[in-house]
Amino acid sequence: MDDSSTCPFCSLSLPSSQLQWHANTHFEDNDFHSPPVERAVSDLHFDTTFGDFNSWCGGGSSGIGRDNGVWNMEEKISCLVDLQIKGEFHNVNGGLTNLLRNCLESEGQHSRSILSSYVDHFQSIRFEDGGWGCGWRNIQMLSSHLLAQKREAKDVLFGGSGFVPDIPSLQRWLEIAWERGFDEPGSNQLNHTIYGSKKWIGASDCAALLRSFGLRARIIDFGPKESESLYLSVPGSSVGGQELVRIGDERKRKAPNFYGPMDRYMSRCGGGVSQTNCSKNAKSCSALNATRDKESGGECAVKSAAEKSKGHQVLMDFVWNYFSNKNTIHFGYRRVVFSEKTPLYFQHDGHSRTIVGIQVNHQRNGIQHYNLLVLDPGHRTAEIERSLREKVGWQRFIKRGVHTLKKQQYQLCYVDLGIANEEEMEKLKTLDSVFIEL
Repeated sequence: MDDSSTCPFCSLSLPSSQLQWHANTHFEDNDFHSPPVERAVSDLHFDTTFGDFNSWCGGGSSGIGRDNGVWNMEEKISCLVDLQIKGEFHNVNGGLTNLLRNCLESEGQHSRSILSSYVDHFQSIRFEDGGWGCGWRNIQMLSSHLLAQKREAKDVLFGGSGFVPDIPSLQRWLEIAWERGFDEPGSNQLNHTIYGSKKWIGASDCAALLRSFGLRARIIDFGPKESESLYLSVPGSSVGGQELVRIGDERKRKAPNFYGPMDRYMSRCGGGVSQTNCSKNAKSCSALNATRDKESGGECAVKSAAEKSKGHQVLMDFVWNYFSNKNTIHFGYRRVVFSEKTPLYFQHDGHSRTIVGIQVNHQRNGIQHYNLLVLDPGHRTAEIERSLREKVGWQRFIKRGVHTLKKQQYQLCYVDLGIANEEEMEKLKTLDSVFIEL
């Protein structure tokens, strides 16, 4: 006989095998915004004090692996490995990066490009994660590369399942990472729960999640010199006794009225910005920020376009050196080569994307013009694929020059080779990063 479970919507007790079907009936007539199965479990938040994981795993009265009804970590991980769901995505026949390589090779002879060897594109779905899920989609993209190209990562990621989980499953994995002690400040800021919610995440959450599997996820912070002392990544800097907050997915000293991911962005836009799209209103927010700084009597933060481009070229140089492995890659007669480096999780205020490579054009005047090669979860995979196959209009989906970098701060997350041992795992629990001045 099935163990009984309780419906999260009407508190009806019924056999576990019937719970999912019964929960779906709550949405048959008036809910069309989210898949019913996902919504049916959205209120089953992770509760480390009592019983919630027991409910999510289908109940049970044997108490095996539990102390006084509380699941131990080994049981929680085993349960999640069994119940996690494979994330859906549009499969591109032949591989997206291979199509991109063909397009890059068809361009002028004065260009050179470096690409990650394999990445699946995971697009945001309007009625599932539109406006808040870009961070999770970028984790899925980065994970698709790790599973396809890094055998040691495939063996440990997501319990060795061999596939990229959907967003609810990834949310559970992040909660388990928090409970195991990874990124304690970040866990505190999000109240230790994220499953079933629309909370925004960023590069630090990506790093914490991947580090919990023993992967050497690294974070790079880019920002103005005047903010250097605020970054925990700066050698010798200390938070003292001050509380850490998450601002634009960065750990900084406490500032007034900032309480969660991207709160600086929301606060400086007057708190009235609608989160209907991860990137919406980002441009107008920058303008408001500049006006506010000027009106407050502080030093004007607005730089000329030329000065900004010069500063942000530092980010371009880093990405080129990263994918080229400090210029050790040899092109020979090729215009496009594949790198062994992982894609880069690319975070800024309001949105995040995945950098899968970089292109340099050698112009006649001797100037080198760089383009980031980016996959945006806000774009439809089928449209990207069609443009690449037809070699028409693909540049507007993929290419981003230095002139498009308008933000004052950026974060990158990537994964180094190898799996951490037990001693290193303890060190990975504390997030750190390298600061580079823009």
